[in-house]
Amino acid sequence: MRWEELTGDQFSQVVAKTQGLCLLPLSCIERHAHHLPLGTDMYIAREVCRRAAEIEPAIIFPDFVFTQILEARHCAGTIAIDADLIVRLMDNVCREIARNGLKKIVLVNAHGGNENLIHFFLQTQLESPRDYVVYVAQPPLHPDDEATMQKQWVSTIDGHAGEVETSAIMVIRSDLVHPDQLRSDGEGMPLGRMKTLRDAGVSTGTWWYADHPTHYRGDGSVATAEKGERWLTALAKVLAQAIRLIKEDMVTPRLQNEFFAASQHPTE
Repeated sequence: MRWEELTGDQFSQVVAKTQGLCLLPLSCIERHAHHLPLGTDMYIAREVCRRAAEIEPAIIFPDFVFTQILEARHCAGTIAIDADLIVRLMDNVCREIARNGLKKIVLVNAHGGNENLIHFFLQTQLESPRDYVVYVAQPPLHPDDEATMQKQWVSTIDGHAGEVETSAIMVIRSDLVHPDQLRSDGEGMPLGRMKTLRDAGVSTGTWWYADHPTHYRGDGSVATAEKGERWLTALAKVLAQAIRLIKEDMVTPRLQNEFFAASQHPTE
C-alpha cells in the first residue's frame, strides 16, 4: 500500500492493518552507464517494497531519492544533496512517519552509496528520546534462492548498471532499457587507478571515481528479464519475512526506552 495513494479516511485503517509499520525505500538519482535510467535504484527499491508489502502488509512511503550520491556530481542528471541536509531530512521524514501513527520504520536501501549513511543514521537515533524505532532491513537471501542466484549470474564483476540491475529494470520498466547503447569495450571493468592504496587498506572519497568514472560496473549485455524476475522475487520474499519479524519485535522498543531513561542519569 503506497502512502500517496491512500485517502485521508483510509490512512488510519491501513495503519492498523499494517500494525504501524512503514517501509522507507531509499535510493538516488544518478547515472547508470549508457543504457539504464537515472532512476534505476528508485525503481528497484519501489518494486521490492511493493512485492514485499503484497506478502506482508506495510505502508510504503513515497520514493526517497535524496540520499548520498556526491561521487556522481560529475555526471549529468545527478541530484546530490548536501550531506548534513540528507541526515536532517531523513530524520524529519521519520518523525513525520511516526507522527502519523507508524512507529516502526524500516529503511529499505537500493543504492550501494548509502551503506555507511544508513548505519550512521541508525546510531543517530540514540541522540534523543523518540517514540518510534528505525530499522534497517538487509536480509540475506534464502539459501535455495542464493544458490539459484549464484548459478544464474554470468558476470564475475558487477555492482552498477551491470547484469543484476539491468535484469531488474528489464522487468520493472523494460521501456527504459536501451540495449543498443551497451558497449563491448570493457568500460564496466574497474580501472584500478587506486589499486596500490586500496590493497593496503587505504581509501579516499574518490575511490569509486578512480575505478568507475562513467558509473558503470559490470556487463549489462548478459542481463535477461527472467534473471531479474527471479532476483526481485527472492528479495521480496526475505524482506516480507523481515517485516513480519519487525512487527512481532517487542524487545527493541523496550530496550530503546530503557536506554533513553538510563542516558538521562548515567552511572559508572
